[in-house]
Amino acid sequence: MQQLLQQAQKMQQELAEAQQELAETPVEGSAGGGLVTATVTGAGELKGLVIDPKAVDPEDTETLADLVLAAVRDANATAQQLQQAKLGPLAQGLGGGTPGLPF
Repeated sequence: MQQLLQQAQKMQQELAEAQQELAETPVEGSAGGGLVTATVTGAGELKGLVIDPKAVDPEDTETLADLVLAAVRDANATAQQLQQAKLGPLAQGLGGGTPGLPF
């Protein structure tokens, strides 16, 4: 029983370390052939947004908004894949999932 508890504690520590690593890992997504680039953390927090001046048309702000949304969604999709890759095996080892995680 003691060995099982130690193993669970080790897995919890590994999960916490993986979550910290995700929070510090930058992930990029883009839209419009690179006209808009969003940077999020592996945990999904938006950290940066770069908009190429060619994407800015004062007469068409809807397209720019769509490009921003698409870039952020692309970055978040990549972040979710990174989360699954890093945390999925650890969470499964803790009983098939951890509350608060998106999988």
